[in-house]
Amino acid sequence: MADTMRQSINIRMDVKIPMRDGVLLSADIYGPPTGGPFPVLLVRTIYDKQAERYVEWTKRFVDAGYTCVMQDCRGRNDSDGAWEPYIHEEDDGHDTIEWIGSQPWCDGNVGMYGVSYLGFTQHQSAIQRSKYLKAIAPIASQQDNFGHQRVNGVLQQHVAQFFINMAGRTNKRAATALMNWDEIYNRLPLVSAMDDIVDLEFYREVVRHHTFDEFWKSYSMRYKYSEIDTPAYFITGWYDNLVQETCKLFQGWINEARTEDARRLTKLMIGPWSHRNMGDSQRFGAIDFGGNAFVDIVSEQIRWNDRRLRGIENGIDEEPKVNVFVMGANRWRTGDTWPLEQVNERHLYLDSDRGANTLHGDGVLCFELPLKEAHDHFTYDPTDPVPTLGGQFMMMEQGGPADRRVVQLRDDVLVYETGLLDEDLEVVGPVTLTIHASSSALDTDFTGVLSDVYPDGKSVMLTEGIARTRFRESIEQPSLIEPEEIYEIAIDMWSTANLFKSGHRIRLEVSSSNFPRYERNQNTGTQPGLDAEMTTASQTIYHGPQLPSRLTLPVLKDA
Repeated sequence: MADTMRQSINIRMDVKIPMRDGVLLSADIYGPPTGGPFPVLLVRTIYDKQAERYVEWTKRFVDAGYTCVMQDCRGRNDSDGAWEPYIHEEDDGHDTIEWIGSQPWCDGNVGMYGVSYLGFTQHQSAIQRSKYLKAIAPIASQQDNFGHQRVNGVLQQHVAQFFINMAGRTNKRAATALMNWDEIYNRLPLVSAMDDIVDLEFYREVVRHHTFDEFWKSYSMRYKYSEIDTPAYFITGWYDNLVQETCKLFQGWINEARTEDARRLTKLMIGPWSHRNMGDSQRFGAIDFGGNAFVDIVSEQIRWNDRRLRGIENGIDEEPKVNVFVMGANRWRTGDTWPLEQVNERHLYLDSDRGANTLHGDGVLCFELPLKEAHDHFTYDPTDPVPTLGGQFMMMEQGGPADRRVVQLRDDVLVYETGLLDEDLEVVGPVTLTIHASSSALDTDFTGVLSDVYPDGKSVMLTEGIARTRFRESIEQPSLIEPEEIYEIAIDMWSTANLFKSGHRIRLEVSSSNFPRYERNQNTGTQPGLDAEMTTASQTIYHGPQLPSRLTLPVLKDA
């Protein structure tokens, strides 16, 4: 492939770009063989600027008339300095763009692209407002790492794998693929669980900083949208572990960006994809979403950059800001806000005769408020947590639209479901679970999982959420609960888009763990992650007219 590319592309390897503190960052530059200057697309990566995926994308961008700069971030691969995760990307990104804009082969217009951390580097690069930066296109990025790495304060355990991959200057993915992650994820205390593999101080800091403090705030976008004047095209998938963070970015951008153009022109696309398969397949696991699910992401970014960097009138600005794929219907819905303007909240109330345990229990979801007070009980044992199966889990094959029935057979999983739907119900947007709960513990977790139950019985996972009781009022100032006292707990179930068809059922699971996606709450009330002690917790979910535990769905008005 490289020989073929060199025949048609001008390539310069290991070009050193100076940063404001004198550190030199390495970049490979790919350009059209003749002519110029050209608009430039920049990707900044911690993985490897020679990664096959991005080299292939680069070939297509060059064929479309762009020069591409592929840069190793500070301390990674061929770049000098030390990598401090996330810390230098704002300054280094800005300095790189300023250098590119001054080069004779650049026409003064720069855009950016890339997935995950490469998306993060884009909006960080935009904060200092280089006059050359005209557009960014982050795929699967995050508003901040507290929302990503500590969802509602709960550690996503793929963080450990990520930082082991990043140990040293080069990617360690081949080695991590050989590791026994079931054993590693079970290690306690979390703060020292990786110490015998590699020295990971940043991971230890992630564990120690369990509240939203300055460690997280220092590079959060929550307080920086007003500095942004660059339009962005955000892309993610319903099964991406960064889907909710991407939605937050979009909302922050269109509501708070510095300029009217940045607010007006910014776009959002969400498909039936995961972190690792953005747009490139219509099938995910056992579910075929049809041909509409396939999107050529590179072509879409070329359209975006043609308008933003080259001024080509191609109609993209006249298209709706928001384009989301509705699973089940297997079609796209559009709008100009997120959530969509055309949705109404609809409550489904939890009810039972005190026997909602397992899918064979008596738990129901009612469209009307139940007439009687009742409750359901289960025991949460952190030594035997509910296993992760399906959903927005990045690092394991268990993610995606999995059939949850095997998990729903556990006695520590409460299951509530509607009867057979007599008409279609189209749900598009954020989902919330509000429960009234008590626990024997000083601190514990509660989880929710939403599934679409097909006529053949399979329970296809759509979205999920988790709440830690100490963060029920604040992620900055946690407070323990009183054992056996009843609290109202709101669980952010993230967002989805799904057509629940007539003859299907809507199913909800309530439990206290989702492992290994999330760290186990050890139920002790001590700071999570710092010790190995665990104890069981007796959990009770209350429902009825006085304590209306409920699932809130965004239902389309015109559906």
